Amino acid sequence: MTSSTDRPRIVVGVDGSPQSEQALRWAVRLAAAEDAVVEVIAAWEYPAVYGWAPLPHDYDPEKEVKILTEDTIDAVFPDGRPEGITVTVASGSPARALIDRGNDAHMIVVGSRGRGGFSGLLLGSVSKTVIEHATVPVLVVRGDVPAA
Repeated sequence: MTSSTDRPRIVVGVDGSPQSEQALRWAVRLAAAEDAVVEVIAAWEYPAVYGWAPLPHDYDPEKEVKILTEDTIDAVFPDGRPEGITVTVASGSPARALIDRGNDAHMIVVGSRGRGGFSGLLLGSVSKTVIEHATVPVLVVRGDVPAA
């Protein structure tokens, strides 16, 4: 068997939304078919406004996002996490993080909509930006399309 460094890599964006959970299911299914590994990308940005009070001095957004992402993976795969999944937490724009990490990947998988925006739109800003700027194939998964 080849090592994980020799295997293709599928990058998937996860933000805890149902669509990103479905994208994760698809990424894992594709990875199994391609003998690939899955890199889960979760990105965070400092909030533009946090009321009038400063952020708490012990606030660690990277740690918080990492915990939420790990919890999401565990919830999506309650019978056990599939092999070959890694988590990368990036600061900044989610679209930029996916594009940057996905540049040398086999493919990028994203949900059609994330946590924000207007639910009536077919694509969210992240998926739209990734489609427009990625240099590798992109799969956009709608939340109502089963992976199995």
